[in-house]
Amino acid sequence: MTWQGCATIALALIALATMASGRYAPHWVMLAVMIVLSASGIISPEAALAGFSNTGLMTVAALFVVAAGIHNSGGVDVLVNRFLGRPTSPRRAQARIIFPVALLSGFLNNTPVVATLIPAIHAWCRRIGIAPSKLMIPLSYAAILGGTLTLMGTSTNLVVNGLYRDLTGDTSLSLFSITAIGLPVALIGLVAIIWVFPRVLPERQDAQKFGSLREFTLEVRVNPTGPLVGKTVDSAGLRNLDRLYLVEIERQGSVVTAVPSEERLMGGDRLVFAGETQAISDLLRIQGIVPSTHDDEPSLDQHRAERRLVEAALSPRSDVIGQTIRDARFRDRFGAVVLAVARHGKRVQGNLGNIRLQAGDVLLLEARPAFVSRQHYAQDFLLINDLETERPRHDKAGLAWVILAVVVLSATVGLLSILNAALLGASAMIATGCLRVSQIQKSLDAPVLLTIAASFALGNALQITGAAGVIAQWLVSLSGGDTLLMLIMVYFTVSVLTEIITNNAAAVVMVPIVLSITTAANVAAEPFIIGVMMAASASFATPLGYQTNLMVMGPGGYRFSDYLKVGLPMNILIGASTLVVISLRYGLF
Repeated sequence: MTWQGCATIALALIALATMASGRYAPHWVMLAVMIVLSASGIISPEAALAGFSNTGLMTVAALFVVAAGIHNSGGVDVLVNRFLGRPTSPRRAQARIIFPVALLSGFLNNTPVVATLIPAIHAWCRRIGIAPSKLMIPLSYAAILGGTLTLMGTSTNLVVNGLYRDLTGDTSLSLFSITAIGLPVALIGLVAIIWVFPRVLPERQDAQKFGSLREFTLEVRVNPTGPLVGKTVDSAGLRNLDRLYLVEIERQGSVVTAVPSEERLMGGDRLVFAGETQAISDLLRIQGIVPSTHDDEPSLDQHRAERRLVEAALSPRSDVIGQTIRDARFRDRFGAVVLAVARHGKRVQGNLGNIRLQAGDVLLLEARPAFVSRQHYAQDFLLINDLETERPRHDKAGLAWVILAVVVLSATVGLLSILNAALLGASAMIATGCLRVSQIQKSLDAPVLLTIAASFALGNALQITGAAGVIAQWLVSLSGGDTLLMLIMVYFTVSVLTEIITNNAAAVVMVPIVLSITTAANVAAEPFIIGVMMAASASFATPLGYQTNLMVMGPGGYRFSDYLKVGLPMNILIGASTLVVISLRYGLF
């Protein structure tokens, strides 16, 4: 193997280790790898940038817009509300949810589907008296399984198909080529959810992760005749307190939120702090600070137009992962203040400013009203308690569903390619008003698109330098040339990679290796390509393996161990089912 092949394998291992560490977002890692591969001459600039013009990537981008049109028109709300009803047991409630969700996820990106349903199902749980912890993981798993029903079910399927076409010129995979495998496997998974999950999922009755606001906030006043009147927050020594954060100032009936350092204090200002409430004695030692009167209603219990209290889960792609709350500078970065942090279903105690943030942490934020609309499609937060979303245009819901049906039908009968159908569908969503022009940029999941595009550079390098062929020869010899054993090894490798890095990156890196394996073993590539699609989607064992798993972690009050308890057996069941169905379908036994 040449030095270029060795360097490519080394870069791939470094990239995998870096993404697994969680210190850097996957799209930055893959972009860095792309730059190194191009700048070092291992591959040409054209090969490094090929992912940005791949049809799979363009299809994913267009379908993000189509899904946003359904989401913003309230199409999912209208459809699902007709299916919910009033079931009397967790098993019946799960059955009402998982089948419609799986069907929707076969044709829509599952992230907006789950994001739309979380608040609706949470409220539904309260009405029917069933714990959210019994329904949220089934919601996520049903969305994941639904993504395996069609080629457009997940971005991974489209990207793998696009790369497969580029590398082989084979255009035989159609919209429903994966359905013969995905449908029986999804049904097995959905039946397992209904049969087993009601007994094994925890019973946590809408756990109040943050309890009462009074448990972690305290209020004081500025003495009207004291020395702090007229001073800025910074010069008064209230900005960098060790154990407390200044959240807001209530002044003459109005509220100053995400208080800037240069804000000047006035006599009678009521100051709200978050953090260790035991630090009240330290705060009262500051000359000019006096206790707040006990007969006043706590400031945060009062509704204010200038303020929003929001529960938001940190996305794995957030730039603040690994930083302390103090270093993350939430005021400057987001115009919000952290009141409390919950992790694995429980509030994190201790010095608020020193808490080091992790993916999946649920933050209780006080923010300005614009925060929610700005972050609705941003990548830093997976909003849970979305209090200020734009009102859906329900009058456009039926039209949005018609557009989606036309997209699917035209791609199914071969009238248009999936790419052209998706592009026309996205254009129709905008032209008919189902999606505003201002919402287009928000609907495009930039980190996902960048990860996909940049991953192509590594995939191309593995193919061009011959590194994929060397790895393939090793795997073929290890399997003794047995086709079924090779398929098992490929599925297991992709499944493990998906749990520790993104599913798209895992799939794109493995496709060139898989094609080299099938060439070396002189077997058909299609069952292996479909195996890669299925393995990259079947991520159940951790909350970090798939975005929808992380989204339901806070609303369900789950701990990491809850995912291992139900997700690991689910991974094994779906993996075994997939391998059996593929083997029967393609005669590998």
